[in-house]
Amino acid sequence: MKLYHCGGSRGLRALWTIEEIGLDCDLIALPFPPRRLVPGYTDLNPVGTVPTLVDGDVVMTESCAIAQYLATRYAPDTLAVPVDHSDYGAFLDFLHHADATLTFPQTVYLRYGVMERERGLEQAGILYADWFGKRLAKVERRLETRAFLCADRFTVADIAIAYAILLARKIGIEDRVSPALVAWFDGLAERPAYKRMIARDEAAVPIPPDTPLP
Repeated sequence: MKLYHCGGSRGLRALWTIEEIGLDCDLIALPFPPRRLVPGYTDLNPVGTVPTLVDGDVVMTESCAIAQYLATRYAPDTLAVPVDHSDYGAFLDFLHHADATLTFPQTVYLRYGVMERERGLEQAGILYADWFGKRLAKVERRLETRAFLCADRFTVADIAIAYAILLARKIGIEDRVSPALVAWFDGLAERPAYKRMIARDEAAVPIPPDTPLP
């Protein structure tokens, strides 16, 4: 198994899941930018994004889908929720809410409010940061009466949502996150697998842009 990743990126959802399960996986850090200049990477992932998971003949490029795949294939009784469970629908809903609704506006803010501020679109980025904060209402309500999002236990739905809060902290919009959600995230960050994930991420050295893909 290989995970192609950039430091701090959505690949952390996959890496955290891998650490929770205890899978043997090679972590290959790519430069950011330009991932697309690594020879062979767009042959593997035509879009040139991260993460990319390679597990035998399986190649996947969507972080929440990767987390779901790993959980259902390798840890169905712990990190996934079975289809006959009353929380199965909520499990899928929050798992995909994490990227489609939460991380999307964060990436818009990161691009226009931080990385390309000189283009004069900073205000648009800030509006998307505010949008992200408002979309957390669904998660806040869900966690008012429970410690985890689904099935009264930790699952990859928690991993997927927690990454959005981690990213908010990394890009400077944690002020849009309520104290209750910050406390919830901080509790998850005490998990040994989370700490191993952070350590691996910080220790990973990106391969040079002109280096053929491992």
